[in-house]
Amino acid sequence: MKKQNWLLPACTVFLLGACSDETASEPEDSAQEQSAQKDVEEDVASEQSASEKSDSSDQAEIDEQENEEEQTSEEDSEKATEPRYRINPQNSKVEPIGDANEQAVLITIDDAPDTYSLEMAETLKELDVPAIFFVNGHFLGTEEEQETLSKIHEMGFAIGNHTNTHVNLKQSTESVQQDEIVSLNEHVEAIIGEAPKFFRAPFGVNTEFSKALVQEQGMVRMNWTYGYDFMQGYMDSEALTEIMVNAPELNSGGNLLMHDREWTNKALPQIIEGLRNKGYEFVDPDEIEGV
Repeated sequence: MKKQNWLLPACTVFLLGACSDETASEPEDSAQEQSAQKDVEEDVASEQSASEKSDSSDQAEIDEQENEEEQTSEEDSEKATEPRYRINPQNSKVEPIGDANEQAVLITIDDAPDTYSLEMAETLKELDVPAIFFVNGHFLGTEEEQETLSKIHEMGFAIGNHTNTHVNLKQSTESVQQDEIVSLNEHVEAIIGEAPKFFRAPFGVNTEFSKALVQEQGMVRMNWTYGYDFMQGYMDSEALTEIMVNAPELNSGGNLLMHDREWTNKALPQIIEGLRNKGYEFVDPDEIEGV
């Protein structure tokens, strides 16, 4: 009995000591866990910060690159739209501006889009030659003719106003002149989305009224320096090629007149080849002052 009384206090002390040790160890383990958790959170925060910095740096580089590209595009656009040639209003010659090539000629096709205009446009496109197609309203009466004009425009060729019905403006009243020019501009714009940029009067006959109206409409007015396909003796592809390439009027700044004609269509490739062989380049109408 005495022996049992001695063991009971001893066991109690042992158990209390064990509980005390276990209780004391709990805060240490919790502190370690909290420290580890804090380290993880710090690592995550550090990674997030580094990622954000990287993303910010990448975005800054992208923004800078976009700004440079936009600036370059604007500079290229300004450079592309700077005029390199002008039309002399007195003689219709094409005059260079600045360092533009002097030995250059302008190709123009009147009476479009009658019968051969689309084929002529395809020929010029294949030969990489820009040109102006001067349009008459009476060749835009059908959907097929309007579609032809659209195709010529979509190929990149400039469109000019040659009046609605090819009248002699000097023999027309001012109201008729107004209608002949303005109504065609409106008709062309309805078809291709923009009004003609150039004007050529039928027979090369202008009036003071038509000159002022053309300027008001924002078009560049011109006649031509030479053309032969409407004259007897040159309604043949070989004869026409010979005169267009070797005409006495051919020189730098030539404004060459041709028409939607069967013989002109047939002669066109040889005319272009002959002019190139003589060292002539071809004026881009988009580079003419006033466009």
